[in-house]
Amino acid sequence: MSDEPRQDPEPEPAADPPPDTHAEPEPEVRTPPPRTSWLDLLAEPDEIAVEVTRGRLASQSRRDFLLLGAGALVTAVGGWWLLPDQTRGRLVGMANRDRLDTLAARLGLPGERRERFLDRALTFDDDIAEALYSKDRRVRTYRPADVKPLRNNYHGRTPGPGYLPTWRLNLSGLASGHDESLAIEDLRRFPYREQITRLVCVEGWSTVASWGGIRFADVLAAYPPAPGARWAALRSTVSLDRRGQPETYYVSIDLPTAEHPQTLLATHKDGRPLPLAHGAPMRLVAPMKLGLKNIKAVTDIAYTTTEPPDYWRERGYSSYDGL
Repeated sequence: MSDEPRQDPEPEPAADPPPDTHAEPEPEVRTPPPRTSWLDLLAEPDEIAVEVTRGRLASQSRRDFLLLGAGALVTAVGGWWLLPDQTRGRLVGMANRDRLDTLAARLGLPGERRERFLDRALTFDDDIAEALYSKDRRVRTYRPADVKPLRNNYHGRTPGPGYLPTWRLNLSGLASGHDESLAIEDLRRFPYREQITRLVCVEGWSTVASWGGIRFADVLAAYPPAPGARWAALRSTVSLDRRGQPETYYVSIDLPTAEHPQTLLATHKDGRPLPLAHGAPMRLVAPMKLGLKNIKAVTDIAYTTTEPPDYWRERGYSSYDGL
């Protein structure tokens, strides 16, 4: 028997584990060569090829499809919720509309909340428009050959001539602390101005018209508002509703709009005194605003520190109404 110590054989190195044939390989990204010139920075970048497995591509496609479907559903529900009541009623019928409104209210989307949301959106839009508006910006003027007939677009019936003999323009909120009442003859002392501008209606039509009268800015200079005034509230107490009943019409404009050199207290159209259909004996012409601000047959102007009521603003329209 040998006296040498027994030596165990050296263990063989463990074999590498078999590759996982089910694991997805990492995508191979081919990086484009670096750009060497500043002209290369202006060029369209090279396409980067990415290789993915069929399984990963199918999974991503399913996820994108579900996200697109969810987005479309949210958009459809939101769009339906924001539609006017009458429009939704025409689309699905009044009974179905009421059922859907009840369901929306149970989900926390009542009609009152919709109105508050729309009001906030409209106010935000007004703020942006006013921030971008330059008070010195002038609208385009036209040649006499461009003048077209202007439709009678009273919001109600056209008033009769009975108010003309006693018409006066009443001014309040003045720096003097006193109110003024001016006849049409009192206004003739101001310089007479003429301009040909486009009247744009919120209904989608517009017409080039020729106007004559006095600048609102001249009246403001002669009868300045009280300190701190920022708005002019204009009213027509001779206005009528669609049934021919008296209905005071009222709009508000900011003082920078009133001071604009193209804002007229118009007394003439086409070189002749205003007809009843267009606001005799005096109307507002502010061509940088939509037609609904251009009040006819003005009887009262009051200067205020806070924004006064506005007929169409109370009915859901913008208070800015600028072009």
